Amino acid sequence: MSKQTFEYLIGGIFALVIAMGIGRFSYTVILPYMQETFAFSRATAGFLATSNYLGYLVGALVAGRLQLADKRIPFLQIALVMSILTTAFMGFTDTIMVWYVLRFLSGVMSAFIFVVAASLVLDQLARKGKAHLSGLFYSGVGMGIALSAIIVSPIHAIFNWNGTWIALALFCIILFIFIIIFIKPVTPSAQQKGSTAKASPKAPPAIWMKWLIIAYSLEGLGYIVTGTFIVSIAEESTSFHGDAAFVWFVVGVAAIPSCIVWSKLAQRYGYVRTLLISMLFQGLGIVLPAFATNTITLYISAFIFGATFMGITTVATTLARQISPVNSHQILGYLTAGYALGQMIGPSLAGALANYTNSYQYALFGATAVIVVGALCLISGLKYEKISSLETL
Repeated sequence: MSKQTFEYLIGGIFALVIAMGIGRFSYTVILPYMQETFAFSRATAGFLATSNYLGYLVGALVAGRLQLADKRIPFLQIALVMSILTTAFMGFTDTIMVWYVLRFLSGVMSAFIFVVAASLVLDQLARKGKAHLSGLFYSGVGMGIALSAIIVSPIHAIFNWNGTWIALALFCIILFIFIIIFIKPVTPSAQQKGSTAKASPKAPPAIWMKWLIIAYSLEGLGYIVTGTFIVSIAEESTSFHGDAAFVWFVVGVAAIPSCIVWSKLAQRYGYVRTLLISMLFQGLGIVLPAFATNTITLYISAFIFGATFMGITTVATTLARQISPVNSHQILGYLTAGYALGQMIGPSLAGALANYTNSYQYALFGATAVIVVGALCLISGLKYEKISSLETL
């Protein structure tokens, strides 16, 4: 691996830690502390999450429409600065309406960073024949989740909920400095080599992309219920014993190697088939706490969830880029927009349902059903991988 490719990979990982692991998902582990302090309802918690995901939808749509060309790096840097600021400002106010605005802006930046960083890193890996390392890049989300789960509780014990947001932002500044050093423009000759990319012969045709977008959108709608509320479920359960934040740590630890594992499985058994199986497996993890919220069940659920949600993203986005390798940031933007639309709706519905029934059980059943339907949407793509396999014999 060349030095520049290695630096792009590390810089991309750090970008995902800032935007996704901390800017986006640290809310899950800080949420119980905020609820304890301000006593707002599950529905309000869901609406706060939804405002973030609405921003994520807007950011994905904007990223998909922009003609960035050689401006991707400065745009990425601006978005990272904005992401860090929105994380920090969460600790400077206790006004819920301001939180709505900050979580919205954080969502916009998260999507923009995800799409642009993925485009930069995946393009660089493809140019150097290292596309199989995409799983390493996506592991940045799991690293950020695990990190926030480890440090949030001790920071909260000293500086309360607001100091936690500020401390996380300060840590992000350190990572940002490395990103500036590592992600620099690629030479024109290298860019020209990558411009001749063709769709993978093992990938479904472009016309099948609609089924991938539908499935991935339903994934966004279903997975986010656990992604938003699993720590709160543990916190409220009388049969769970231990630190609820450790449940989120399990999610992060399981997510770190998952991207590499699912990527390897996809290369061997086919991307559509692997995506379908991973979504069904995730559905199993999501539904478990609907039957029991004891310590073992929640840890198993957290592990399965962590082992699948970023793996699904890795496989889906890699598959999308194989189907449409030219202008990758645009197709990734549209795919992410569908995902964002789903996860924008999920927390509000789940939070309102949990508030009405005084339980997360029905929300978890619904989320599982949505994931299964999304997986079934992929079945039509299996025939293309079978045809490709036969042609190589």
